[in-house]
Amino acid sequence: MNATTRPVPPVLGARRRWTVLAVCCLSLFLVGLDTTIVNVGLPAIGRDLDAGTRDLEWVVDAYTVVLAALLITSGALADRFGRRRVFRSGLVVFGAASLVCATATSVDALVVARAVQGVGASMLSPVALAIVVNAMPDPGERARAIGIWAAVFGLSMAAGPVVGGALIAGFGWQSVFWVNAPVVVAALVLSAVFVPESRAPRPRRLDLPGQLLLTVVVAVSVGALIEGPRLGWTSPAALVLYGCAAVATAAFTGTEHRRRDREPLMELALFRRPAFSGAVLGAVAVFVALNVTLLLNTLYLQHTRGWTPLAAGVATLPMAVGATVCAPWSGRLVGRAGPRPPLLLAGGLLGAGGLLLVRLDAHTGLPLLLTAYLLIGAGFGFANAPITNTAVSGLPLSRAGVAGAITSTARQFGAALGIAIAGALVAGAGPADLARASRPGWYLVAACGALLLLIARTTRPPAGAPPAGADPGPRTGGPDGGARTGGADGPQVSGGR
Repeated sequence: MNATTRPVPPVLGARRRWTVLAVCCLSLFLVGLDTTIVNVGLPAIGRDLDAGTRDLEWVVDAYTVVLAALLITSGALADRFGRRRVFRSGLVVFGAASLVCATATSVDALVVARAVQGVGASMLSPVALAIVVNAMPDPGERARAIGIWAAVFGLSMAAGPVVGGALIAGFGWQSVFWVNAPVVVAALVLSAVFVPESRAPRPRRLDLPGQLLLTVVVAVSVGALIEGPRLGWTSPAALVLYGCAAVATAAFTGTEHRRRDREPLMELALFRRPAFSGAVLGAVAVFVALNVTLLLNTLYLQHTRGWTPLAAGVATLPMAVGATVCAPWSGRLVGRAGPRPPLLLAGGLLGAGGLLLVRLDAHTGLPLLLTAYLLIGAGFGFANAPITNTAVSGLPLSRAGVAGAITSTARQFGAALGIAIAGALVAGAGPADLARASRPGWYLVAACGALLLLIARTTRPPAGAPPAGADPGPRTGGPDGGARTGGADGPQVSGGR
């Protein structure tokens, strides 16, 4: 069958449609969990593999950098070659890489395997959302399915440290990777039985030069932050990295501008809309704040306070509860009142949580810690829905999905930046000095909250726009701004993790 034709997809029964959703949510939970579950195990990994802070940053960021760079292209490949085919291929790649991670005997092998995990993850989250939307043609049912998808997304990110702490306490750090194997096998079997194949009638063209340059921009920018403390921020090697990042960014911008009439990887004209630029900046800020919090929390509680991985993971329960409760609440607020109120709440809560921790020391009381984690988790929960809404509001359906894809990429880039910045702040700090060294990171979390407040102040619903809670349609976003990557005809959504 060629890329421009496809048979009318069969109408699935209700039970099978919701089974498809369950299978796809399983993959999303796996991808989100692996973004944060590793954080709580970093001290144990460092001891076993003789790895320093810089190496441990790469253990986390190898995954998020690759995921951020490949999200859009993976969706386009799925629309062209078959969503179920690419989804199942992603499961195989992700599962195989997880096994290599679990058996790694050196930090270099672990970093490489984590990068391959990111390749597999990029083939799961955007493609799975496209499968769900394609399987549910009824607008009301589709809206409920995307709401469930959003809840699973928030839960997976927030639950990572708790689940990781429990696994490490019982079975060692390798268990955070071994646990992926049975989930992947189950998803492969269930997808073979229940998930129908689908393709886009007019798949997007692949932008290979743009993809290569985007990968260089993300990897070199994050790499400069991670390697900066070792190289020296003004050393010749560091200056070369800064130059490479600048040149790659300029080349990417020029390439995408020249391809503006031939389906570029990123539609840069969208950045001329202040609301869209604000949403992308907000997406980066939210995930910088979350990942700075997760890494600094892990190192502080385990190195400075001497807590076990399980205790450190359990301490983040308020963060998980805040994110899980506030994410659906945020969606309802967006539907009733637009994006400004939940954005104001997100900014205020993130800012308050960060400010509570700026005087952190080795004896900070547990009630203050738990309150700060609750505020930061609630801020994260409130942030995603209004950012997605702001990014796509006022756009025609043919562009809303592309806007969502860029926002998804911005989130993962923010996650990678957050880890890199937090690691740079505490690089070389001993247990006694770590709390003081981390204080600029808490100011940064508060600043991210302040940025969301500023974005909220400038956010206005476009005149004549449909209500934010209206039918999302077959081409709009998922939990973090899913992206339509196929042609203009029919349900072709792909989304980020």
